[in-house]
Amino acid sequence: MTRRLLLSYLSLAALVLLCLEIPLGFVYSRGERERVVNAAKDEAESVSAYAALSLAAGRAAQDLPARVAHCAERIGGKVVIVDASGTPLATSHPLDPEMSGSLAARPGIAAALRGASTVDVRTSRIGGVEYLSVAAPVGQEARPVGAVWLTVPTRTVHERVHHVWLLLALGGLAVLTAVAVVGFAFARWAGRPIRELEDATHELAEGGGRFTPVTITKGPPEVRSLAAAFNHTAARLAHLLASQRAFAGEASHQLKTPLAALRLRLENLEPEIAARARGSLTAAVTETDRLARMVEHLLAMARLEEHAAIPAGVDLGAVCAERHRTWQPLFAREGVSLVLFAGSAVPVLAVPGAVEQILDNLLSNALRASPARSTVTIEPRLQAPPRRALRDGRPGWVDLHVTDEGPGMTEEQRMRAFDRFWRAPGAPKGGTGLGLALVQRLAHASGGEAALREAATGGLDVVIRLPSARPPGEPGPGPGGDRPRRPRREAPALPA
Repeated sequence: MTRRLLLSYLSLAALVLLCLEIPLGFVYSRGERERVVNAAKDEAESVSAYAALSLAAGRAAQDLPARVAHCAERIGGKVVIVDASGTPLATSHPLDPEMSGSLAARPGIAAALRGASTVDVRTSRIGGVEYLSVAAPVGQEARPVGAVWLTVPTRTVHERVHHVWLLLALGGLAVLTAVAVVGFAFARWAGRPIRELEDATHELAEGGGRFTPVTITKGPPEVRSLAAAFNHTAARLAHLLASQRAFAGEASHQLKTPLAALRLRLENLEPEIAARARGSLTAAVTETDRLARMVEHLLAMARLEEHAAIPAGVDLGAVCAERHRTWQPLFAREGVSLVLFAGSAVPVLAVPGAVEQILDNLLSNALRASPARSTVTIEPRLQAPPRRALRDGRPGWVDLHVTDEGPGMTEEQRMRAFDRFWRAPGAPKGGTGLGLALVQRLAHASGGEAALREAATGGLDVVIRLPSARPPGEPGPGPGGDRPRRPRREAPALPA
């Protein structure tokens, strides 16, 4: 905002200066030229009057050379006095024979010898130099007795004009510098409340609803009104978020104990239930377990929203190996092979405990969706950052793939799979519809993302992308630094 305000001030000041200085420069330039021309006219008339008196007194040979030399020195040009036939009487500079014989033919001298009442001002080139010429008649009779011809180099006029333009340019730069200093101070003053609002907005976003009210007593009235509206809105948002967290957390805590007691009572009823009602009892126990898992997921989400932890470095390969060892017996009991494609250490940035919860939810869903004698794979893949990201110092990504060979999902179902409490049609019983929603929240909290893709085997490929904790430019763990080392199979093949 400061830069934009400063740019607007400078643009407006530059526009005003251009509108004022350009016409002023042209006026000064024209005035300077007219001043030089008028000075040349006055000198020509003065020399003409002096020459007339000298000729009348018969002292032309004695007086005119000194007068001509003095006048030429004063105007910085050349002065020539000729008689009625065009013969030079006195010159300030030596003339070559050719030029001496052609003086009478020059338009300015010819007009003066004809007794023209106006002074002839012409611009000519003599010796490659541009001159301003002025001719005036000598004497007031109908036929003048001579003429005075002055030539002044236009270089003098140009130098004075350039001097005027230089002064105007320097003045404009001084004004722009002053406007920049004053405008920068004003822009900083006007933008300070906006920066405070920006800091408070970041604090509100990163603090999960906790923020410090903005107290702005300076600045434009519109900004103060905006600060008051922001404080009011942020306070309402913080209250709503706190109420939501409190409700989810308290409800989850309060439901855990009754659910445990309900399940215990249902199990105690088993000996008293007739054989034909055992199916209903088993269904009731199953739904109770599903409700308990749903409460656990709600409690996990509430904790995630309440405690916005900062991502830290996690060894993804070690976590995958540990969860593989934990889940492998359960998969083996269901007749499903669990395979881990492992490599060297794959450090990622994640919220503490997020990778473990992500793997537990994905493996639980994969186990329910996988038929017997199928395979579920876990594979972390290090994605090399592009060259532009390396130049900017941005880290790469690590993709965690959990792939099954179940029925999979359609594209429309994959788009809705992360919605809370949504379950695919025909999904196995016992699911809560919160597992993938919790996975997505954990991935986002860690600075990554979650996606569902169609697996090459026809099942579902869940991809969790997490930011790499490896410094930019450092080679990866595998050949070329792009992939883990050659994968190895850690779970034994199932018996036929």
